[in-house]
Amino acid sequence: MKILIDGRLYGMENAGLGRYLINLVNELSKVDAKNNYILLLRKKYFDNLNLPVNWKKVLADFRHYSLMEQIKLPDLIGKENPDIVHFPHFNVPVFYSGKYIVTIHDMLMHKSVGSEATTLSPPLYFFKRLGYRLVFDNAVKRSRAIIVPSQSVKEELTKSYKIPENKVFVTYEGVEVKIAAPMRETVKKPYFVYAGNAYPHKNLKRLIKAVVLLNKNCNQSVILAIASSRGIFTRRLEKILRAQKAGEYVKLLGFLPDEELFALYGNSIGFVFPSLSEGFGLPGLEAMASGTLVLASDIAVFKEIYKDHAFYFNPLDVSSIEKTMENVLGVGGTLRTEEIERAKNFVKRYSWAKMAKETLKIYEESCNSIRSGK
Repeated sequence: MKILIDGRLYGMENAGLGRYLINLVNELSKVDAKNNYILLLRKKYFDNLNLPVNWKKVLADFRHYSLMEQIKLPDLIGKENPDIVHFPHFNVPVFYSGKYIVTIHDMLMHKSVGSEATTLSPPLYFFKRLGYRLVFDNAVKRSRAIIVPSQSVKEELTKSYKIPENKVFVTYEGVEVKIAAPMRETVKKPYFVYAGNAYPHKNLKRLIKAVVLLNKNCNQSVILAIASSRGIFTRRLEKILRAQKAGEYVKLLGFLPDEELFALYGNSIGFVFPSLSEGFGLPGLEAMASGTLVLASDIAVFKEIYKDHAFYFNPLDVSSIEKTMENVLGVGGTLRTEEIERAKNFVKRYSWAKMAKETLKIYEESCNSIRSGK
């Protein structure tokens, strides 16, 4: 079997998508020596990524979401003549006519609309939305199989597109916590932490209001540390901090490598995840594995992934967020230690190796289905 994987989003600069690809490729290369793989890569990783002999690297140095992707990718794939293609994101070229599997990580852009969700002018935003729906709808409807990271995304997808449930496969992602680096004295204890981007659906505006309220209601100063790459949305966050007069309570740390991030988690009171919508929720699992408590929005996907190992709040209610943070501040001693150890054992069920094996099974079943003419 010849499997082609579009790996152009490989690398941590591509956030969750990059992490997904890194671990998928790494684990597949360990568990499968019988099938042949073709991996499309951008120039940055083409030369220095070493793979087993049954893997072939092909240079595909054109950007995702681009016109070049739509024009060049189908021909490039066609020359390799794979049995099946795995697109790890919805950006499947509209004119690609071969057999493929696609991973849909979430349906966030179906729900995030309006000026807060974009940096574009209204006309450009309108055309971007049209293009997004064209590509997304095509990717879903013409795929042989769809991989999703949670049952919650599967339910959203099957409901929205009226596709059979047996076409959609849930493969939970994994948790890998690197050895924490020595903690830099950048944040004064006690502190809560949030890590991730600052997009509007992350609901950081309400979290900031909750931290201000917490400091008014408790008898100690409590910091919120935010680790997020710099960009237009973090600049908007800085304006929110000024408007809320929250500068003394919130510290923006910028991007942190994993080792420093896990140290930040481990030394915190808790990781706060106030998001309104997610596909999986990996940062919360990483925080649990790093040795801290998790406070999360009371949304279906978090209930599915974290079970009873998080302290839940109403993400639309600032007082609910603040009260949960106040309650977690009071969890100490043996109770805190027990909660953390229980969560550490819980996250072991999430494995990148298991995800890769499940993905390989989907490849094989899809190819068998193609050969039998189904």
